Amino acid sequence: MKYDFESIIERRGWDALAVDGLGSGWAPGAPKEGFDAIPMWVADMNFPTAPTVCRAMQERIAHPAFGYFQPRQEYYDAIIRWQSERNGVRGLTAEAIGYENGVLGGLLSAIGTFCSRGDNVLVHGPIYMGFSASLQNSGYHIVLSPLVLDEDGIWRMDFEDMERKIVENHIHATVFCSPHNPTGRVWEEWELQKAMELFRKHDVFVVSDEIWSDLILEGHKHIPTQSVSEDARQRTVALYAPSKTFNLAGLVGSYHIIYNPRLRDRVAKESSLSHYNNMNLLSMYALMGAYCPEGAEWVDELCTVLSGNIAYAHDYIRDHFQGVTAAKAQGTYMLFLDCGEWLSAHGMTLDQLLRAGWDVGVAWQDGRQHGGTNHIRLNLALPLSLVKEAFSRMDRYVFNR
Repeated sequence: MKYDFESIIERRGWDALAVDGLGSGWAPGAPKEGFDAIPMWVADMNFPTAPTVCRAMQERIAHPAFGYFQPRQEYYDAIIRWQSERNGVRGLTAEAIGYENGVLGGLLSAIGTFCSRGDNVLVHGPIYMGFSASLQNSGYHIVLSPLVLDEDGIWRMDFEDMERKIVENHIHATVFCSPHNPTGRVWEEWELQKAMELFRKHDVFVVSDEIWSDLILEGHKHIPTQSVSEDARQRTVALYAPSKTFNLAGLVGSYHIIYNPRLRDRVAKESSLSHYNNMNLLSMYALMGAYCPEGAEWVDELCTVLSGNIAYAHDYIRDHFQGVTAAKAQGTYMLFLDCGEWLSAHGMTLDQLLRAGWDVGVAWQDGRQHGGTNHIRLNLALPLSLVKEAFSRMDRYVFNR
């Protein structure tokens, strides 16, 4: 490979929540003496970002003025080109693109134009913890429509349940996740069409979180929610960012795509009310460095690496951890492990299982934070050598001790 996805970078002492935050707050516990931590919880990557990202920021830092600024036309051009080449988007203009201080900030700005505080919002479960925390803290009531596993072990939307809950709860807004986090499901076109037709039928506005849309594993394809019909294009606020793709969460910098002019004006106004929804100068240059031909080449290699990591983990779980199941992710770099059968067979609680992993440095995440019951969320965006070491520890010290 042209790029380095094998070297283990030292993150301790470099402000990384994934390692320096262990043992505090809602993070996993720190490992016992004799074990180093393998960060497999918070959704960032243990790979260095694409060289073009660092180069773009370094070139800007060479100029010593960092005062007030306005976005460059090149920023919008980079997004338009990226969306065209990666997702087949046509007709996107700079007017439809707007900055958001993080996807969750954009989500709340959009929901604030659709809903009054106390309104019901439809979200699929399992649910990304950022959705639940942001919506509930802002006074909205979440109505969950659980995804269901079909006979092939693939997570599917339950359209009958969705429609019933929309009608019974007088719902007019939904937060849609594509690809879905934490299950890693990449929706097929017919599924998106059916969901959007249901939302059209009941006049439900859509906030589509597509932050994971670049991280699609082999054999699958991301289809933008707004692309499946003209009505979907007009009723959807789509949210994107380079942060998951290029490991840039610490820089902050997301953007929305809104084609409907009236909706766009309302979201822009809602986003402006705090006076703090302002772009960071270096995040603008980071995006331009990411959304370039070399950045696309880097992402293609990254997706190959992630596909291999997911395949390795999925096969290892199937072959070695009796009573643990996980639907094979189609996108993202997360697995959502169901440990219910294993826990029952061994008379253990999920808390005890989590602790057993944390003690030996497997810093995985409590899946209950994402609506699971006996679930663990596992980040596989690490060099394969670390993935193998983590699963070796799980085998020796946790599941088969």
